[in-house]
Amino acid sequence: MFFTEIGVALTGLGSLLLFIGVLFFFDRGLLAMGNVLFLAGVSVILGIQSALRFFLKPKNFKGSIFFVAGVVLVVWGWTFIGFIVELYGFWNLFSAFVPVALSALRKIPVLKQVLDLPTFKNILNKVTPAGTGTLPKLYVKTGLFPSRIVYCCVSLLN
Repeated sequence: MFFTEIGVALTGLGSLLLFIGVLFFFDRGLLAMGNVLFLAGVSVILGIQSALRFFLKPKNFKGSIFFVAGVVLVVWGWTFIGFIVELYGFWNLFSAFVPVALSALRKIPVLKQVLDLPTFKNILNKVTPAGTGTLPKLYVKTGLFPSRIVYCCVSLLN
């Protein structure tokens, strides 16, 4: 459980640095550090072998290639183009996780009230209906249940 908390913290810090890097007009250093921390966090959460299996699956290969190409372009100095390429790869890799993440966010008390506002609720119900409790096999197999992720995020805040 300790490694999962560290992995969530690394992934969150990497995402924060990526966000700040975009705010600072695609700062190369912040984007590069955000990429490294994000990938390290995913590797710690899943484990090295599972992460490699995930990135090298035939159906995820296209997303992996675009993600790595985007990281390389960011490091070489083509930050805007690299970030766009990286986002395309990121979407190809992690788009299946969006419904699971949204259903996890709906279980956090304060966010539940915000996400239940009519504006957000209509949009979110198109992505993931509120009553669905089924998880794709990937998340059952790796043990990344929404409640476990929410527990790790809440325990980091305490």
